[in-house]
Amino acid sequence: MTDPIIVAKANGVGRVVLNRPDKLNAISLAMWQGLHRALVDFANDDEVRVVVVEGAVGDKPAFSAGADISEFADKRGSKEAVDAYNATAQAAEHALNSIDKPTIAKIRGYCVGGGLGVALCCDLRIAAQGSRFGIPAAKLGLGYSVSALKPLVDLVGPSAAKEILYTAKRFTAEDAVVMGLINRCVPAGELDAFVNDYASTIVGNAPLTIKAVKHIVREALRDESLRDEALCQRVVDDCYASTDYTEGRTAFMEKRKAVFTGR
Repeated sequence: MTDPIIVAKANGVGRVVLNRPDKLNAISLAMWQGLHRALVDFANDDEVRVVVVEGAVGDKPAFSAGADISEFADKRGSKEAVDAYNATAQAAEHALNSIDKPTIAKIRGYCVGGGLGVALCCDLRIAAQGSRFGIPAAKLGLGYSVSALKPLVDLVGPSAAKEILYTAKRFTAEDAVVMGLINRCVPAGELDAFVNDYASTIVGNAPLTIKAVKHIVREALRDESLRDEALCQRVVDDCYASTDYTEGRTAFMEKRKAVFTGR
């Protein structure tokens, strides 16, 4: 049986591939479980500095067409089953959203429903021209909680979020750039090289600085009364106390590329 999740590590980059191309990488319960395991592993591996999430390429390209609806009768046929399924999916999305390493969603083709939800948990979204984005809840009668919709609203704002949800339309990658849903739209033939370049660029930068940025941007999005100011100060202090800070300054003066260790 083909593994529904492919995990690989190389050159500081951890990769997770949603691997059901014949089903447009529709996310099954086993895939949620595999995604969670991969992210926990990456979080604990100091050699991994960037995480890339993508969909396996089939006859019809797709990042993911969303949750596997064919499982709903079996895996979500009762309240208890729904609660268990949702807890598994939420654990995977929380692991992706909370990992203190940069994450990139590499998007080719359909990125809709739960697939878009996974992409929204990533720090950056880079898509190929021809990709399509949407949340079809209004065509299925589904409801989303505040916690489920907050990443979308935080990213694109309330008006664009309502447009996406009210219409249940599939938007182009060019539309998605205008909305702020994705960071970059590139020609399909250039997607692999573009994402590899972004990932390697980030790998070469100071890990503690990247970690500090991730924490502080997350806290900046919270209500001021709820921010963890002590955490923000600690991650900044860690940068200045690091040997990487010394290395960065020295490399700059010596006009060479810095070699950062994350310490």
